[in-house]
Amino acid sequence: MKSYEIRIDIAATPQKLWQVLTVQMPKDPQPFGILRFEGQIAPGARLKLWSEVAPNRAFVLRVEHFDAQRQLVWRGGMPLGLFTGLRRFTLTPHDNGCVFEMRETFTGLMSGLITKSMPDLTPSFEKFAQALKAKAEM
Repeated sequence: MKSYEIRIDIAATPQKLWQVLTVQMPKDPQPFGILRFEGQIAPGARLKLWSEVAPNRAFVLRVEHFDAQRQLVWRGGMPLGLFTGLRRFTLTPHDNGCVFEMRETFTGLMSGLITKSMPDLTPSFEKFAQALKAKAEM
């Protein structure tokens, strides 16, 4: 199992962060390292995105968990669980704002083979988190 994660403090309320993550990001995804985003982030919604990391490939995702202002989880991958990417966004409030955590875990029979061919997603995660911070702290 391979995973990537980032954690960052953001001086914004969970309400503001959630609004940026679920409303602003899909409308203007490029600062987040996403070239194009289709769909509306909502419980059970089907989404499609094209990332800077793989610009010629559309990632089809489904919103698995939607707990407003706390946690969002989307899942994508191959049929029969051969390869699954599960991305979890978590907001944890504190006195000066929020801790934003984003973690993606890759599992399945083909995950070892597929993740070996994937680029390091750390810069992509950093770009996403910094864009979220910049927009939420405006």
